[in-house]
Amino acid sequence: MKILILQQQEVAELLPVKECIGVMREALLALANGEAYQPLRTITRPPNANGVMGLMPSYVSGERAAFGLKAICVFPGNPAKGLDSHQGGVLLFSAETGELLAMMNASAITAIRTAAVSGVATDVLAQSDVGNLALIGSGVEARTHLVAMSEVRPLRRCRIASRHFANAQKLCEEMQQEFSFPLETVETVEEALKGADLIVTTTTAREPILRREWIAPGAHLNLVGSSTPKTREADSETMAAVSLFVDRRESTLNESGDYLLALRDGVIGPDHIRAELGEVLKGDHPGRTSAEEITCFKSLGIGVEDLFAAEYLYRTAQEKNVGTWVEF
Repeated sequence: MKILILQQQEVAELLPVKECIGVMREALLALANGEAYQPLRTITRPPNANGVMGLMPSYVSGERAAFGLKAICVFPGNPAKGLDSHQGGVLLFSAETGELLAMMNASAITAIRTAAVSGVATDVLAQSDVGNLALIGSGVEARTHLVAMSEVRPLRRCRIASRHFANAQKLCEEMQQEFSFPLETVETVEEALKGADLIVTTTTAREPILRREWIAPGAHLNLVGSSTPKTREADSETMAAVSLFVDRRESTLNESGDYLLALRDGVIGPDHIRAELGEVLKGDHPGRTSAEEITCFKSLGIGVEDLFAAEYLYRTAQEKNVGTWVEF
């Protein structure tokens, strides 16, 4: 048999962020409807290794039945080498025979689908007139999130802050021509958040970079960067103040430092999670309930998102005759 190989650029061409937002809606609804099987990811942390490896299996039933597995290595030092911190592959398997159908670049899928899920969250939770974006971070995820936010809200401006000011400047220079609204580089997170009603964090911070007093009433926040129990981007006061929505409760209770460290500090309880995003899409939860409410989507990334992205890519690559087929 033959398997499909999709390189990074091919993934980016076949799965633009705008299209992926719709695909992620389908993935989250499938999860909410009980059509997807989604165990916790397994993390391998060898002593003295420069990074970690995560294994993220999933399954979806129905018309698009398939198995998926993302094997991803996370190396925090990669950006200094000009590489994405996330490296690996997404594997797609037949639900009928278990045969391997495709292997795809996981770095590209991760960057696109993560931003697309934040786009879904922003679309259903943020107020309709938000337009002042604060983007914290300047890496691969910052770029895709800038696109995603512009797809779901008519942005008026974007202020970008990064640990390395030069990296934020580079992002502005590279992406300004893609947007009609101005991109502005600022020195601090606090300055970026002044007047912001839409906030995205895509950093590798281990300690909080957001403080409650910097966040305006009615804002929507996408917390993206932290995905381990001991790291966080928002302080406990912020987590206590927000209406919290997640991609998967089980993942949040086991993996999210933003949630777990605020729980440890005693400022939130185990019932602080309002709903999974899929439950809002399904209509089981209303989402935002007031103009003054600060809504927050805590993104961790789950395997079913990679599976739906891979299944869409597999069909689209066949239709457009893109990719390389290899005997296996």
